[in-house]
Amino acid sequence: MPSDREAPLIAREAVGGSYFLLTFRHPEVARQARAGQFVMMKAGHSPEPPLRRPFSIMDVAPELETFTLFVKAVGSGTRELADLPVGHGALCLGPLGTAFSPPPAGVEPVLIAGGYGIAPLLLWSRELKRAGLTPRLFYGGRSRADLALEPAVEALGLPHEFSTDDGSYGQAGKVTEAVARYLANSGPAALYGCGPHAMLLAVASLAERRGLRAQVSLDPWMGCGLGICLSCVVRVQRRGEERGKYRCACTEGPVFDAADVVWSDEAASRSHREEAGA
Repeated sequence: MPSDREAPLIAREAVGGSYFLLTFRHPEVARQARAGQFVMMKAGHSPEPPLRRPFSIMDVAPELETFTLFVKAVGSGTRELADLPVGHGALCLGPLGTAFSPPPAGVEPVLIAGGYGIAPLLLWSRELKRAGLTPRLFYGGRSRADLALEPAVEALGLPHEFSTDDGSYGQAGKVTEAVARYLANSGPAALYGCGPHAMLLAVASLAERRGLRAQVSLDPWMGCGLGICLSCVVRVQRRGEERGKYRCACTEGPVFDAADVVWSDEAASRSHREEAGA
């Protein structure tokens, strides 16, 4: 069950540009959270901005009762959180949502991160490693500046590859292109993706073409995190269903089977939100 409490900020680390690592003390999240789940956060108690923001959980330390977020300060809510003084509290509800599930025996987990979508996949890498599995991680961005957690990826000691659209670091091109090249000569694999919508669509298409299972973490706009406001609905059509149903990403996601997502509907919904300034 999620816990709602004030979580004091324990540490802040700037990791380049507008990116920050923020560590909070919250015993329930630290003990219960699994990779793919998220928290709803708001700095302090000011009335503006009125709503909390969702953040994927990047790391947990149960022994210290802390968890860590990877935050990109781009709007008022994220900037206020990134500017929160150490020792001050943020309203925190979590852990929320569904987690990634492990692949069958003998299937290699291939993790695909785009930009700040690296956060839940770092935690997933650690969980898989503790379970005796060796995931392979692909981390891409528009330029090297978008690979802010490159050192954390290196520190995992797992097979990995970096990609940048502009060729400024690692392989030149989309991260999914690097994944496709690897899969052409690999054994059985299960894909796990978190990042921009276009990247997730490419992951879903790649999995479909190769007959692979893929789990993707979606990030529609969320207002409550509890399935009440219905702002984060995603159209999903699961095997055996005659038509798709709208499901809340906050409660039935954010992790979905990529083959179940009605991607055309998700793209249209995203376009409408962007036009409305959401």
